[in-house]
Amino acid sequence: MFDALQNKTKKISVIGLGYVGLPLALEFAKKFSVIGFDINEDRVALMKKGIDPSNELEASAFKDKDIQYTCDPEELKNAHFHIVAVPTPIDEHKNPNLRPIISASKTVGAILKKGDYVIFESTVYPGCSEEDCLPILEELSGLKLGEDFKIGYSPERINPGDKERTIDKILKIVSGSDESALEEISKVYGAIISAGIYKASSIKVAEAAKVIENTQRDLNISFMNELSIIFDRMGIDTREVLEAAGTKWNFLKFSPGLVGGHCIGVDPYYLLHKSKQLGYDPQVILSGRRINDGMPAFVAQRLVQMLIKKNKVPQNTKVLMMGITFKENVSDIRNSKVADLVKELMQYSINVHIVDPQASPNEVAHEYGLTLVDKVSNDYDAIIIAVEHKEYKTLSMDYFKTITKEDPIIMDLKGIYEAPSQNGLLYWRL
Repeated sequence: MFDALQNKTKKISVIGLGYVGLPLALEFAKKFSVIGFDINEDRVALMKKGIDPSNELEASAFKDKDIQYTCDPEELKNAHFHIVAVPTPIDEHKNPNLRPIISASKTVGAILKKGDYVIFESTVYPGCSEEDCLPILEELSGLKLGEDFKIGYSPERINPGDKERTIDKILKIVSGSDESALEEISKVYGAIISAGIYKASSIKVAEAAKVIENTQRDLNISFMNELSIIFDRMGIDTREVLEAAGTKWNFLKFSPGLVGGHCIGVDPYYLLHKSKQLGYDPQVILSGRRINDGMPAFVAQRLVQMLIKKNKVPQNTKVLMMGITFKENVSDIRNSKVADLVKELMQYSINVHIVDPQASPNEVAHEYGLTLVDKVSNDYDAIIIAVEHKEYKTLSMDYFKTITKEDPIIMDLKGIYEAPSQNGLLYWRL
């Protein structure tokens, strides 16, 4: 397979051209012939013009690449090495929503040929590729794994907004349905990944490795969040505590904050789901999720308490929310916990203005029913800096004074600024 791909007698297809799929497809298109498939016609139209709908890649990333963009699944018949990179979200009950990956499996199964490879990159629970996706491939193609085609799993490790650790500079885990599949898949990915390849012993091991990467981070942040709640009641600055503790060589340096996005706030639920299917009810993972999911309510309640102490009636106050994307310097608003915080504040009838230099007003309105304001006013009772965008790092407390009423509250959820020594405002951070 690798030799045929290398001499371009066979092609690679990437199914799902989002934050994961598009950078991967373009990286492969430097050395191989690629078909990029997505069901969203508007996104495909933009990519054909050299525009990244996710605003992650520059126009130069599209130049001189051997890639064809399409919405037509029939075009996938011309490819032989299929990579599935669709989202794996959760539903309203926080259960895994496998519809995108099941749909992608059906699309691939309908065009699968003898000798083809199918590699999944989407984050799933251990066993999903072989137990949920493989039967669909076999049923729709009429082919048998091992005899007619091979599969593999290579978890994505894209870090949105990171211009240093780009896709080629991140060590890649690969796995295959048998030894020969593992070797061929390793060669294909190895051709574009300069950081190296790690060969997992099985597909399930690779799936499990991916899902615990983000679960571990979720748990570490939940511990920091719980500490911030405890220390807030003690009147201790959590950031100062962490700086002091961080002087020990083996102290892990995590920070409290809102945990959203399509990875850290989602992946643990996939592991929880599979664990419960097996009759085990996880305690630590569930506890961490409960703490992190509860942080928007904690911050909202804390602001209301501070407003009341200042003799301000919450219903008569105006708050500026700075940032709504799930992390700094990206436009991605999926699973934004800032949106949850806004809605928590609205439960207290607080008037909330939202600004974000990175987010799309249309996407925010569509996803959350919230409106971004075009211009800030000068009469806010409180300001919440929720996302550490680069545009906010240059701001000062003097600036915040110009857009607030007398005796304002500044809530710095990311700890961007130093606690001010001057009077005239109340500074609070997680």
